[in-house]
Amino acid sequence: MQLSFGSGFIFGIRTDVANATPVPLGILQDVGLTFSGDIKPLYGEKEFAYAFARGKMKIEGKAKLGRINGRLFNDLFFGQTMAAGQVLSAIGETASIPASTPWQVTVANGATFQTDLGVVYAATGLPFTKVASAPTIGQYSASAIGVYTFATADALAAVSICYTYTATTGQTITITQATMGAVPTFKGVFTTTFQGKVMTLTLNNCVSEKLGFSTKQDDWTIPELDFLAGADILGAIGTMALSE
Repeated sequence: MQLSFGSGFIFGIRTDVANATPVPLGILQDVGLTFSGDIKPLYGEKEFAYAFARGKMKIEGKAKLGRINGRLFNDLFFGQTMAAGQVLSAIGETASIPASTPWQVTVANGATFQTDLGVVYAATGLPFTKVASAPTIGQYSASAIGVYTFATADALAAVSICYTYTATTGQTITITQATMGAVPTFKGVFTTTFQGKVMTLTLNNCVSEKLGFSTKQDDWTIPELDFLAGADILGAIGTMALSE
């Protein structure tokens, strides 16, 4: 008797580019796979159908995973350009406005500063208002190199600054406007083992129709990948191999 237990393993191998690196859907939580077909009943003058035929078939899959991985997202969903480097965020970096001119604060990552995300008074949480130049009390301006300028009246005030900056670590997917019809394709391999017996499902031509994730205050972020499977260029769907 063959049984199955646990989430198993899924691998995706992009098929629309040459020599693609296989990508595991890591820390897999659960997988749903559904094979369905349109059943067409033939009715006559009686209540019940005389015959049945199957029309269009569909394979739908859903995988929830704990691993957040740029290559996985790009290869199996976006299919766009990926390069080294990433955007990091500084949330609530504290500083004190100098007592004298020019009343400026340079953030810790000013050399790779990217985007200003706002300033608040550290003591009260009240936000400053951003202006282009010459700030007055409760206002600030920010330069492209992470230099924040404040008003004379805010001298010695403690502030909390949020911003993004770039780093050479990690990787970035550049999401661009693509022509309709473009979609990355991949081979999906699902395998599960229990008590020495294995089930392996290979689907030759898969496309992902949805990639989603949500955050919770006290729980893990679990990305979800929904995909469809169909025939490859040779008309093959794939294989289902079982121990029994």
